[in-house]
Amino acid sequence: MAKSFVFDPPSDEEFDHSDAEEEEDEEQEEREEEQGGKGEEDEPLSRRRTESPWDFASYSESVAEEHARRSTTSVDFKISKLLEKRSSNVTPTAADDDESSEEESDRQEDYRPEDDDDGTSNACEGKSFFAPSDGASFHANSFMELNLSRPLIRACEALGYAKPTPIQAACIPLALTGRDICGSAITGSGKTAAFSLPTLERLLYRPKRDRAIRVLILTPARELAIQVHSMIEKLAQFTDIRCCLIVGGLSRKEQEAALRSMPDVVVATPGRMIDHLRNSMSVDLDDLAVLILDEADRLLELGFSAEIRELVRLCPKRRQTMLFSATMTEEIDELIKLSLTKPLRLSADPATKRPKTLTEEVVRLRRMREVNQEAVLLALCSKTFTSKAIIFSGTKQAAHRLKILFGLAGFKAAELHGNLTQVQRLDALELFRKQQVDYLIATDVAARGLDIIGVQTVINFACPRDLTSYVHRVGRTARAGREGYAVTFVTDNDRSLLKAIAKRAGSKLKSRIVAEQSIKKWSEMIEGMEDQVNMILREEREERALRKAEMEATKAENMIVHQEEIFSRPKKTWFITDKEKKLVAKAAKTSLEKGKTSGNEVVSAQHAEDLKMKEKRKREREKNLPRKKRRKLEAAREMLEEEKQNGKTGVWGENKKDKSGLSLVKLAYRRAKAVKAVNKALDSGKIVKQNQKTKKSSHRTQSRSEEMREMFQYDMSEQKQKRRGSGGAGMKKSKHSFKSKSRYKRK
Repeated sequence: MAKSFVFDPPSDEEFDHSDAEEEEDEEQEEREEEQGGKGEEDEPLSRRRTESPWDFASYSESVAEEHARRSTTSVDFKISKLLEKRSSNVTPTAADDDESSEEESDRQEDYRPEDDDDGTSNACEGKSFFAPSDGASFHANSFMELNLSRPLIRACEALGYAKPTPIQAACIPLALTGRDICGSAITGSGKTAAFSLPTLERLLYRPKRDRAIRVLILTPARELAIQVHSMIEKLAQFTDIRCCLIVGGLSRKEQEAALRSMPDVVVATPGRMIDHLRNSMSVDLDDLAVLILDEADRLLELGFSAEIRELVRLCPKRRQTMLFSATMTEEIDELIKLSLTKPLRLSADPATKRPKTLTEEVVRLRRMREVNQEAVLLALCSKTFTSKAIIFSGTKQAAHRLKILFGLAGFKAAELHGNLTQVQRLDALELFRKQQVDYLIATDVAARGLDIIGVQTVINFACPRDLTSYVHRVGRTARAGREGYAVTFVTDNDRSLLKAIAKRAGSKLKSRIVAEQSIKKWSEMIEGMEDQVNMILREEREERALRKAEMEATKAENMIVHQEEIFSRPKKTWFITDKEKKLVAKAAKTSLEKGKTSGNEVVSAQHAEDLKMKEKRKREREKNLPRKKRRKLEAAREMLEEEKQNGKTGVWGENKKDKSGLSLVKLAYRRAKAVKAVNKALDSGKIVKQNQKTKKSSHRTQSRSEEMREMFQYDMSEQKQKRRGSGGAGMKKSKHSFKSKSRYKRK
């Protein structure tokens, strides 16, 4: 905790928000009337609420305004045009398919593993590093027992939080004491409120005269940052605590102005936060008191590890650090690097890591049916999972293709991936949250932390790469005691993951069999829609090309008109160079090719950066060496590089087979020793100068550098012999004889 963070006496002042409360209550009543109170008895009392505490639409402009500004059209508009042209022969929808084949239906069976495999557990306890947390209690009857102030309790009641979850009951009292915490709990257990409430409670006692950034919350995804920011705004609605959102894709100038006003809490993604700290004026983290890493295991992976280390370096050493995620298993080394001080490990679900209300199913795709994977998905969505489903795709291109196929097939779907603008991504989430679309087709961007009420099914169209990704994907459903389904498409290449899922789910894992006739129908429909899909993709490519040309023309015009202003701006800086970026990317590529896990990827990137730092320190040490030694090292290095490029044998006749197991240092040492031996032989007269001539004449095909080296050695040996001959038979000079300095005097 920073020195300037001094606790003031508590303030019992509460702001009058009765009007806002009345409006919220009216909205809740209207929603309850629409839903008819369905499912209220099944929901636990601690999570009985009818609306999400966040609103994605309020953070950006509408998609229609963006398309009008960019002179483009949406995918839905292109699909609707094609559907109008195709009015004569409409593709049957889900209802038509049900009427035509009522006897066909999907079957659910108990999963029978092909072979038993006692896989090793991925858990990494690391109890020696963490401080004991024996006194932590995972039970509390109300938020009043957790010593929270009245404004925060009032906000919890407004959001419908009546009873703390286990992770909240354990974390809030310990976080109020300023301890470093590493918390893990199942998805949907209220981890955001677990770190937000104690942080806001501490901020109520902040020195209000000195404005500063007190809390920094880092998340791996923009949508998750928006959700956390909206959650904190709702929890702090009856206080004077100000919160700021710093993410990519939104206006940078507005964010810079918000940071200069010194908000109390900053919710950010790592890249944009570093950009502001390096390139925005009057923005720093000198008075930071709390650092929170949400979805910490994802933040410490390869894509974010360097940024997190840089942000930790910029933060004060006296601070409270909290890390939260549903999977905190193999991050012990990275936690040590983040300089945690005796952290407490709080695991709210030590016995099980799966929600009790989650039903897990697998769809086995044999080799003959892998081509029809899209048909299997459409058959499932047309009959079984007709609404409130998130479909996870492996790539952005596959997600976009599925969006087009769903639109042409008559399903309401939205897409969420990295190729969309931030406005389009937020609009897709808002449409799905308001249930204006039945399906959300997304990549792993939506796999972390997003809490959308009402998600009934998660379909893994592309099998996740490991069990950790699977846990986070299926965690989008069956949250806070609600029921949910998780369906995973598994091919023959995904047997290892299937065994891990079966071991995790136990006897509750089910196998779903899709009717062959339905798959065949949808395969024929997809073949008939291929031309229309290609037409839409071609239109989008043309729009992108036109948009790019317009941007280039606008850029050139701005460079001409505002040239002086543009060149007067300071150049933006970053904490690593382009060379280092390429090095990290290369390490990531090699690790992915070898099929390493995410934890190993982190190690490989760190190892690559350590090697670069060692090389840099070595170069700095060489600069301080005497000139003679420095030149010898440079010459040896040049010789090695030249031989490596030419692929020839050594100058001194050494064989390539003898050098295969030698390091560069040993090889350079041997070469230098050989040079010294030859010079000594020349000095003693054992090597006659005729030998040099014959050697020179015999090797006519030598390189220019080797020829010059031999000529230089020959000239040096000849001069030494002349000096010996001029001495005659007189007294032989000793090696360390005194030489007069009179020759240096001016005559």
